[in-house]
Amino acid sequence: MIGQETTGAAAAAAAAIAGKRRLTILIENDFESLGVGGKLRRALRDVGYIQPTPIQFQAIPHLLQGKDLLGIAQTGTGKTAAFALPLLQRLDDENSPARPRRPRSLVLAPTRELALQIHEELTSLGRYTGLRHAFIIGGVGQNPQVRALAQGLDVLVATPGRLLDLAAQRHLDLSEVSVLVLDEADRLLDMGFVRDVKRIVAQTPETRQSLLFSATMPQEVVTLAREILDDPIRVDVSPRQITVKEIDQRVVMVGNGDKQRMLEHLLRDDEVSRAIVFTRTKHGANKVARKLEGAGIGAEAIHGNKSQNARQRALRNFKTGDAWVLVATDIAARGIDIDAVSHVFNYELPHEPESYVHRIGRTGRAGATGAAWSLVDPSERNRLLAVERLIRFSPEEMAVELPPRDSAEPRRRPSRDFVRSPRDQRSGTRRRERRRRRQPAA
Repeated sequence: MIGQETTGAAAAAAAAIAGKRRLTILIENDFESLGVGGKLRRALRDVGYIQPTPIQFQAIPHLLQGKDLLGIAQTGTGKTAAFALPLLQRLDDENSPARPRRPRSLVLAPTRELALQIHEELTSLGRYTGLRHAFIIGGVGQNPQVRALAQGLDVLVATPGRLLDLAAQRHLDLSEVSVLVLDEADRLLDMGFVRDVKRIVAQTPETRQSLLFSATMPQEVVTLAREILDDPIRVDVSPRQITVKEIDQRVVMVGNGDKQRMLEHLLRDDEVSRAIVFTRTKHGANKVARKLEGAGIGAEAIHGNKSQNARQRALRNFKTGDAWVLVATDIAARGIDIDAVSHVFNYELPHEPESYVHRIGRTGRAGATGAAWSLVDPSERNRLLAVERLIRFSPEEMAVELPPRDSAEPRRRPSRDFVRSPRDQRSGTRRRERRRRRQPAA
């Protein structure tokens, strides 16, 4: 019996080793064939990359040749690694030390959250290269950022405002940037950064390699691409393939006056484990989140008026499950990269149909299943038709009967896997007490 157990254990161990070898060979063959070096392939094994995504397969060989690139792809397609791998490869091959205050490459991002996530991916993929990188963003103290710049950086990830502030203070010189990446260019322009972007580009050498990534191609992005890219390679990952094949899209026709009740009713479905709710305005996000909390549904709001600390706290609570519903505006949600979001709810359809693609891309990540349910008032039918024309698909209309107003639905707290801390519970009690005191006496 002991011999049989030993033999079985040995066989299992051998199978595990063989499986690991097969995974290594698969990674080596795919990424090596694209020109990715051994240090980066080792990091890819560590983080579990198996095969290149379509945008990585199309972009990496051209970028390693030093060509400019226009990439049309949304978050969740692997675009960060598509530019990070060849960027790190080039800098590692050149083996040229970065000088103080003069970064060798620059990645511009529209939001602080996206800048942080890009930096984290660079840290993960570049762990064996010895390259130095940092991110600088607004909303936090600049002294640590100034110290990082003074040490010399191979890769700098930044938001435009803080970057220009530090450049104006002479803490930063962009004259030695050899690679410039603009990520989510459509949002950079949508947020009013077009002049800032042009000022930054003007401070970099004309001989640089330039990469521009955007999920949509409005005329402003087309114009910017013509100004900064030199005979670029164009890589296009179709949003329709992403949204239709991997996400269960439904429409619930409901009047604006009943949307909050409908949202609360749908969120109580046992299949909803973690959800993002999209509104069109910051005020709307606050209002929806406040009412969800009042109904016993753990929610946080995130939008541009929130401080950096408040935004990070909201994301942290969402990741840990202290709040299992995140209510967000379109711009604030760009760059959020959180796995295991089971549902996206469009409380209101966006002004621009392209934003619908960005919204529902928060679920169904990396081949996982996801659901996107849109609450549509009859006045929003034209917006719904615009979305359907863009994605070339008509989401199924779902009939949902609301319970009577006087019926008491269960006050669902965070999912069974998550329990709010006593401190959070006390905070919620204090907020409700303050609201009660502000109410006028009857």
